[in-house]
Amino acid sequence: MRGSRGNTFTAGVICAKVARYAERAHHPDRLTQPLRRTGPKGSGAFAPISWDEALDIVAEKFREAEAAQGPEAVWPYYYAGTMGLVMRDGINRLTHAKGYSRFFSTICVNPAWSGFMAGAGRLSGPDPREMGRADLNIIWGTNPVSTQINVMTHAVRARKERGAPIAVVDVYRSPTMEQADIPLLIRPGTDGALACAVMHVLFAEGYADRAYLARYARDAVAFETHLSTRTPEWAAAITGLSAAEIIDFARFIGRTPRTFIRAGYGFTRSRNGAVNMHAVTCIPTVTGAWQHEGGGAFHSNSAIFGWNKSLIEGTDLLSGEMYSRTDPVSGQPRSTRQLDQSRIGAILCGEEEALAGGPPVTAMLIQNTNPVTIAPEQEKVRAGFAREDLFVVVHEQFMTETAAMADIVLPATMFTEHDDIYQGGGNQYVTLGPKLVEPPGECRSNHEVICALAERLGARHRGFEMSSCEIVDWTLQATGRGTVEELEQAHFLDVQPDFETAHFLKGFNWPDGKFRLSPDWAKVPFKSPGKFGPVADMPSFPDHWAVIEEATPEFPFRLVTAPARNFLNSTFTETPGSLAREKRPTLMIHPEDAAALGIAADDAVEVTSARGSVILHAVPFDGLRRGVVVAESIWPNGRHVGGRGINTLTGADPVAPVGGAALHDNRVRITRVA
Repeated sequence: MRGSRGNTFTAGVICAKVARYAERAHHPDRLTQPLRRTGPKGSGAFAPISWDEALDIVAEKFREAEAAQGPEAVWPYYYAGTMGLVMRDGINRLTHAKGYSRFFSTICVNPAWSGFMAGAGRLSGPDPREMGRADLNIIWGTNPVSTQINVMTHAVRARKERGAPIAVVDVYRSPTMEQADIPLLIRPGTDGALACAVMHVLFAEGYADRAYLARYARDAVAFETHLSTRTPEWAAAITGLSAAEIIDFARFIGRTPRTFIRAGYGFTRSRNGAVNMHAVTCIPTVTGAWQHEGGGAFHSNSAIFGWNKSLIEGTDLLSGEMYSRTDPVSGQPRSTRQLDQSRIGAILCGEEEALAGGPPVTAMLIQNTNPVTIAPEQEKVRAGFAREDLFVVVHEQFMTETAAMADIVLPATMFTEHDDIYQGGGNQYVTLGPKLVEPPGECRSNHEVICALAERLGARHRGFEMSSCEIVDWTLQATGRGTVEELEQAHFLDVQPDFETAHFLKGFNWPDGKFRLSPDWAKVPFKSPGKFGPVADMPSFPDHWAVIEEATPEFPFRLVTAPARNFLNSTFTETPGSLAREKRPTLMIHPEDAAALGIAADDAVEVTSARGSVILHAVPFDGLRRGVVVAESIWPNGRHVGGRGINTLTGADPVAPVGGAALHDNRVRITRVA
């Protein structure tokens, strides 16, 4: 597997784990035939059955659940194990056709996207390739050396060709920070304080572009007044940086019009994550960096694609009677409920508030995700999946820990084994993913499984009668992106908007065209079934919002569950190359903290939060602030001593304003295991 030099963003470079993808495709443990559980849940006891028998059982169980509790008792659950639009999102067509409980995606993007939209009004930004033409690249709250290597391609090019330094803001000395010219090591959840202090200096020392602010921003005068007390000394006490480091960083930004901020997801997976993202995007608004090539802030280009996904997802069914329900309490009409992906533990354990006014979930179809490993509040997740009255079918490539809890397991194709189409998140390309090889054994694609179940369940939609390639072609044409034949010839389609649009020089995406320095958090344009978390308490201007799980005497450490370099969530945890490089689950701890606790290298330590405990092995590491620990994950639960994985420690309480999991925001205590 190798990258294509025809793609000007990736420039022929792909990450090491994907370069080893053949290890996954040809792995001897791949699932290749349907299985039926023959022993207790989680025992791993399964027997082969035919596809027809498996699908008939699934359809029968779904009909039983619907007959007993109504269609909302069935919850199709998925995520991004495949990023193809047809194979990832086609499950929604079955959901909408049958009136099943809908899926509200929260585990990844919500705090980041809502924070960016709070200011700009739209999830887009400068061409990410402009990093190569910047005079200062700031990589904020992400570790692209491990998670998005192509970001580094452009940042390093700017350093080589233009002498542009790379600044990295993060909570540990990650592989990316190792390459930084300006490393800024902060405490978790304090990014907003750093951003505010930077802007304090920009205003105080004359670096603010007041003409730009007058034209393109709202509330600039009140904002400057607000920042007058957010001094570098104030932020130093919060972040762990020195005031001098903050001042030097701010002055560098102020002197450098072509400052490009590449804002990641990591720093937003905190209870104040949306506020922190908004604060960071305010910096180029204060300096006017948005005006310049190689300037501004970029997080994701997801808004530029403009897909018509009505055929893929069956969204044309949402206005029908199937979509309407009568609330059992009020007796009033309501829409079919959306259930929170991150709160699967609470949902399956029957917590009334998490069930959103509907019946218990008694049947599930799971594709492209592994919640028994990756979802927060793992004790609840495991208890929920252990319910004898819950029927689960998992369509998967390997016997994951979620598949091991299923009643029926179906073998799935990989991305080279089916037709699909992909959009960039960190870039601007539409990419065709044609079927290249035949799948092993009896593997079937997500689309094939959804269509086969629809036929048995009596679900009607024209998308069920079409091939995945036909759906790709229709979607391209309906979106004004040509035909599948044209894309097949071109390989890639660059849909980057023009410079003025990308840099918001025609105005930000609000009626008055002005960036919101003081956002209305209750009206952020993020599609959501409601508002979540303490929205009313969110600060009106960027600030350090002290809503995070601060350390306490009982739990004196702050834990971040950063991604491991060789895993992609729980994907690649089965491949030999990744396992050999990651070795075992570990905990990075500052050497002075380790010494104070009597912990030596490789010692087993018990890490405990209010939600449970896990066993890890200590790695003394001085690339942390004292009181901060990092567990690079996600290892399968079964790879941990005692079988409890890292998400035993993480919480599922929703992040304001539109939900999400604060996976990097945990207070814990650490004890050496005797």
